[in-house]
Amino acid sequence: MFAPEVPTVPAADVPRGAYLLDVREDDEWAAGHAPGAHHLPMQDVPARMGEVPMDDDVYVICRSGGRSAQVTAYLLGNGFDQVRNVDGGMRAWAAADRPLEADGGESPRII
Repeated sequence: MFAPEVPTVPAADVPRGAYLLDVREDDEWAAGHAPGAHHLPMQDVPARMGEVPMDDDVYVICRSGGRSAQVTAYLLGNGFDQVRNVDGGMRAWAAADRPLEADGGESPRII
């Protein structure tokens, strides 16, 4: 079976204010995420992909880049053409000193 090549960008190159789709689980999101990101756990994407804009650039992120690559490929196969995987995920995001926040006022961390 042929798998499409997944377009990938480094975390440092995601434009500020871009539509960032975080596909991690609820506990991962609560511990630390990018301000303004949109949370949609990977398992919910098929049922809720109508919430993802088709006409905007979408950057998909997870913890390390594996799940987000799968979601990127899935969206590309379902008519989305402006979707990119964030290489290295939230670990790379944090390493690039991109902003982080956590739910409940805790110090953000990537789990």
